[in-house]
Amino acid sequence: MIKHIKYILILVFVISCNNNSIETPKKPKNLIGKEKMANIIYDMSLFTAAKGVGKYSLENEGISPEAFIYKKYNIDSLQFVLSNSYYSYHMDQFEGIYNRVNERLQKEKVQFDSVIAIEDIERGERSKEQRIKRESLDEIKASDRKLNPKLKSKLERSNRDRLKKVDSTRQ
Repeated sequence: MIKHIKYILILVFVISCNNNSIETPKKPKNLIGKEKMANIIYDMSLFTAAKGVGKYSLENEGISPEAFIYKKYNIDSLQFVLSNSYYSYHMDQFEGIYNRVNERLQKEKVQFDSVIAIEDIERGERSKEQRIKRESLDEIKASDRKLNPKLKSKLERSNRDRLKKVDSTRQ
């Protein structure tokens, strides 16, 4: 009996796998071109990254990334979905589109990294300049104290007087 159940289950499994053939999506009448599709996916990638970083900024401005992209490229959501499913079934074309997007994102990353590196260098130079100015001021103050002993004694007397006043107010 158990052997018969195993055979029946295997037979049902094999038949069900054969019946689930995937239909090739038909080419839509208003298929989005490969270059335009690459631009759309690129923009969507940027918006996805922006949503992760500044989600509240986009929401506060009332920006819907998908609606913005559809309007920018003069398409609708159905046209995008049909084109995307068509290209995803034809992997060679889909891979070409995503390779273009990836290349473009990599170029942008290199540009942004170089800008950040330049800003870091400039910030470092500014802080270096500030440190030099501070050290120069400290040297000037130290040399003034050495050159003017009267000033030094006045400061010491003034500090002693302040301490005495503080002590007298506490008592």
